[in-house]
Amino acid sequence: MSLVGIIANPASGKDIRRLVAYGSAFDNQEKVRMVRRILLGLFAVGVDEVCYMPDYYGIVPRALDGLKIDAPVFPLDFDAKADQRDSTEAARVMEKSGATCIVTLGGDGTNRVVAKGTLKVPILPISTGTNNVFPFMVEATIAGMAAGLVATNLVPLEECVFCSTKLEIKLDGKIVDLALVDVAVCEDLFLGSKAVWDMRKVSQIFLNRAEPGNIGFSSIGGHLHPVKAEEPQCLCLKLGGSGRFVKAPVAPGIVEKIFISEQKVMNVGEEVEIATVPSVLALDGEREVEVRRGQHALICLAKEGPLVVDVKRTMDSAMKRKILAPVSDG
Repeated sequence: MSLVGIIANPASGKDIRRLVAYGSAFDNQEKVRMVRRILLGLFAVGVDEVCYMPDYYGIVPRALDGLKIDAPVFPLDFDAKADQRDSTEAARVMEKSGATCIVTLGGDGTNRVVAKGTLKVPILPISTGTNNVFPFMVEATIAGMAAGLVATNLVPLEECVFCSTKLEIKLDGKIVDLALVDVAVCEDLFLGSKAVWDMRKVSQIFLNRAEPGNIGFSSIGGHLHPVKAEEPQCLCLKLGGSGRFVKAPVAPGIVEKIFISEQKVMNVGEEVEIATVPSVLALDGEREVEVRRGQHALICLAKEGPLVVDVKRTMDSAMKRKILAPVSDG
């Protein structure tokens, strides 16, 4: 029996950057339409069952309204908190229930908390957030088909799935959190609005994904030393000074000149100390970890990050095996 999980975050795409930048609003009704297409794609390739994270908007139940689907689609049974802890717990329960693929709808932050729940089940991340680097911008029907092909073992994982690295945050020698794309050290000592939008308060950035075609912090490093999703490297930058600079799109519609005082490439297993204490660490764009005076904070690049389904590779693999276009015996 093939089981696919769906984690659709109703809060993604609604942070402060809609006010301080020029980001588009991504409403939950659009997520409903996307989930509807994901479900149709999943069942078109033979998925047996779908489970989903319950949420306050009811994204999946609304998507099911009017659909004629004979296969089971059911909510997970756990004590929902209506915050990011639900995504972590949903991923954990899905792994325990035997899910062979998880489809996520959200941004970098959504996928970070999903990865805290499972690093074993391949995830197919679809972008519905703000500064998205980790998830894909992809048509939901194709994403559903790709997730279904992986979940039903119709395509080999080694051709379709890659293992991302992760950034581990250590305080006084103990791992306290993780990031999938970037860690930014903020001199502003208040969590406040979680999203980071004022670059003047950022003193240090760690990037395990850095490409010139990305937006957000990733775009800064992409013009200095590109790091692709599968590469076991991290780029560490100290910001400031008046010498070398990068002109980068740090938020939707916001292109800034960012000065770089120091640049270092980290390899898997390396650790770099946080230079600013006290500070607040933003993980994948959201301020999450406080580094208090007297604490020792490190960022470590670890190899064992989440398994990620690459949609294009999956569909190419299906094409080579003629899964969706079988050769007639005649």
